[in-house]
Amino acid sequence: MLAAGVDIFRVLEQVQKHPPHPSYRRPVAQVQAELQSGRTFAESLRQVSGWLPEFDIAVLHAGEQSGRLDACFNLLSDYYNDRARLARQVIGDLAYPAALFHMAIFIFPFSAFFVSGNWIHYLVETFGVLIPLYALAALVIYATQSKHGEKWRSIVESTLRPVPVLGTARSYLALSRLAAALEALLNAGVTIVEAWAIAATASGSPSLRRVVSAWRPQLDAGRTPAELVSTSYRFPEVFSSQYASGEMSGKLDDTLRRLQKYYNEEGSRKLHAVAQWSPRIVYLFVALMIGYKVVSFWVGYFDQVKAAGGF
Repeated sequence: MLAAGVDIFRVLEQVQKHPPHPSYRRPVAQVQAELQSGRTFAESLRQVSGWLPEFDIAVLHAGEQSGRLDACFNLLSDYYNDRARLARQVIGDLAYPAALFHMAIFIFPFSAFFVSGNWIHYLVETFGVLIPLYALAALVIYATQSKHGEKWRSIVESTLRPVPVLGTARSYLALSRLAAALEALLNAGVTIVEAWAIAATASGSPSLRRVVSAWRPQLDAGRTPAELVSTSYRFPEVFSSQYASGEMSGKLDDTLRRLQKYYNEEGSRKLHAVAQWSPRIVYLFVALMIGYKVVSFWVGYFDQVKAAGGF
């Protein structure tokens, strides 16, 4: 609707009347009230506590500043569609190994329970293993949600950065979002200093935001962003060299579009690889655990036969 020229008030009115979920009605009404009181769209979103992640608001703030709010909504739409697709893929691929793991947990201690009839020991051997794993899974899901503040997201980012493939994927996607926001802001006439500050926040990476925030005195002193990008550890060689070329040639907008596309494709590809291989690793672990239990059972059985004089 925004791309068709409908103003934000009419858009929000339509969303409130026909929301994707009934829970949207109250926060959308609150955003409308804040807009009517004179706040900007991003400021109005911030007034609705606990509804949108800070990353979403930062991206929409960049869109509002650049006059390309529709493009930023598309960016968020693609981002959440990709996350949902990856989540469905991982859950679907994990279903079989998870069922196999639960069967193994309940079946292997059953023989001892059948002989002894000790319910307490059986429950400890089964739920004593499953409950800590459920708690760990819940913690991981909670930690990776985007609704947390910057301090929490910074801890998650620092924890995941050394993880092979996954850490690189997250870093590439943050660079893609930064390039997209920066291109939109510069085309709208926002100054290069302000554009970098807003785009770094919109990237969703706390470490990128801190690095760019530390540039302000040097930018005010006359250094160019290309010089600072080339000396920063957070920007890969491809990004720094392409950005410097775009800045020198006066075609920075084209360069940023190429960088956004490149890092989005590379980051998504690596993230899809993680989604494909994680269930396989879990399946391999479950298969090895079952194999170990089977071998242990037969070794113990033959030891008992030997002790009884069967051989």
